[in-house]
Amino acid sequence: MSGAVPARSTLVRRIPRGPRPENVPLLVGRACALVGLLDIAAGVFPRFRHSRMHAVAEVLPGAFGPFAAALSLSAGVLLLLLAHGLKRRKRRAWRAAVALLPLGAVAQFTYRHSLLGVLISLALLAPLLRHRDEFAALPDPRSRWRALANFVLMAAGSLALGLFVVNAHPHRMIGDPSLADRITHVLYGLFGVEGPLDYRGNTSWTVAFSLGALGLLTAVTTIYLAFRPEHPAARLTEDDETHLRALLARHGGRDSLGHFALRRDKAVVFSPSGKAAVTYRVVSGVMLASGDPIGDVEAWPGAIERFMDEARAHSWTPAVMGCSETGGEVWTRETGLDALELGDEAVVDVADFSLAGRAMRNVRQMVKRIERAGYETRVRRVADLSDAELDRVRRAAEAWRGTDTERGFSMALGRVGDPADGDCLIATAHKQDAEPGEYGDLKAVLHFVPWGPDGASLDLMRRDRAADPGMNELLIVAALQAAPKLGIARVSLNFAMFRAALARGEKIGAGPVLRAWRGLLVFLSRWFQIESLYKFNAKFRPRWEPRFVVYRRSADLPRIGFAAMQAEGFVTVPLPRFLRRRSPSRRPCAHQVPARAA
Repeated sequence: MSGAVPARSTLVRRIPRGPRPENVPLLVGRACALVGLLDIAAGVFPRFRHSRMHAVAEVLPGAFGPFAAALSLSAGVLLLLLAHGLKRRKRRAWRAAVALLPLGAVAQFTYRHSLLGVLISLALLAPLLRHRDEFAALPDPRSRWRALANFVLMAAGSLALGLFVVNAHPHRMIGDPSLADRITHVLYGLFGVEGPLDYRGNTSWTVAFSLGALGLLTAVTTIYLAFRPEHPAARLTEDDETHLRALLARHGGRDSLGHFALRRDKAVVFSPSGKAAVTYRVVSGVMLASGDPIGDVEAWPGAIERFMDEARAHSWTPAVMGCSETGGEVWTRETGLDALELGDEAVVDVADFSLAGRAMRNVRQMVKRIERAGYETRVRRVADLSDAELDRVRRAAEAWRGTDTERGFSMALGRVGDPADGDCLIATAHKQDAEPGEYGDLKAVLHFVPWGPDGASLDLMRRDRAADPGMNELLIVAALQAAPKLGIARVSLNFAMFRAALARGEKIGAGPVLRAWRGLLVFLSRWFQIESLYKFNAKFRPRWEPRFVVYRRSADLPRIGFAAMQAEGFVTVPLPRFLRRRSPSRRPCAHQVPARAA
């Protein structure tokens, strides 16, 4: 292919870099969290009140003491909440911190009577003002569901912190109330109502002000998040999709994952020339791209530069999941990021595929057994199916999904039978003599997306759980056998994470470290299908193409991994059913192998 970037033999390496400049926002964020904890401690624990400034502060009105305790507690909680935003250079977090630190200093002086507390708050304010240009990141995509999450978390935190406030004055508490009474007092106090507990002196006012401040803080932050303008996650527009399809028509044969860029829950940035693009989604502050950039390799650097500019503008963590070796070379060369081998993609060359031979005996016997049971297969383009049959396939795929949550991101299109996807491939299994059900004689479905003019990439696998085992093997074999008539020369199957480690770890002579790593992967396969996907792919004797994850630094890998699992649907926090909103484009389960593939 013209304009190809020569790939090196390996990409599992770290790019040497020079010394990094001091990360001011990270240090300021940590300092903000520390000051927040000090303010909370000042508002909760009475011992913090005594200092050399006590005599000077006594000239202040006595009623200001309980109010200052509540102010200190509120400022501390808000500074803790803002610390993460400051680490990510968020402009709004900077503005809020600049406003809160003077209030915290006032509370430190009037309640703790501590000059040191004032100096600590002002010492943090100084670098915030000096380095204000560092805090210019734009807001993240968000929805009003965050208000519900804030209410739950803040309510739980306020209840726990309220118990600290109530129990921080044991020598001034009247009587010995039970735990139930203390919890009741906290709950009443969060709503500004007097509870069953009583204290000597002004402590009752201090506790009441502090609990009321926590309740008010929970309410105000929840109301703010509920009514502030939304910044919804970007979606592909019709023009974006048209432009991407044009790029895929010219360069789609380069990457088997290219067609998945047309997921409509992804955003896109184009190179200045418009000849290349990178699609992505933002998950938990991580800007996740998948596969290689789309378009002309010579224009990839321009699209990558736009991607990195967008990440810097929002202070997102950039990452790429599942790029090829060529893509990894370009990403690391243009950005200075690192690359690590993530796994291998199984690719079957149609001309070399055959059921003959001892190596294919198990697959051959399974297919023959299922065919004798009365099953037949059909492999067609989406455009060749009638509307009624497409509707039946969609409903069956939805009903046969193995989990409540849709899975798939990097290797899933997110739809079946869309009019714009007429060149996609559908393989179906039918059993004519079976009693017709809701989906007629349909028993299993495989969906493939185009991979250039002569390839196909597996998108989803679904089957009726009541059907005989081996439906997926049957349909993959049927698709490979029908491929020559459809002009398909290569088929990409599932992606096997850490395939090389699993393969080498089970061989004779594998060292203890490699065996231990394989053992861990086998253990994790109980939840993430790591080993099962590898063994399922290996049945078809594919060639293995390495895929890589591109990341900024090693410390980002846990965060990137968690964001990737969220994007793929493996980690979810489901809302109650009555609060769920049905998405207009449900994401089908990408490359999912049923519990029994054989």
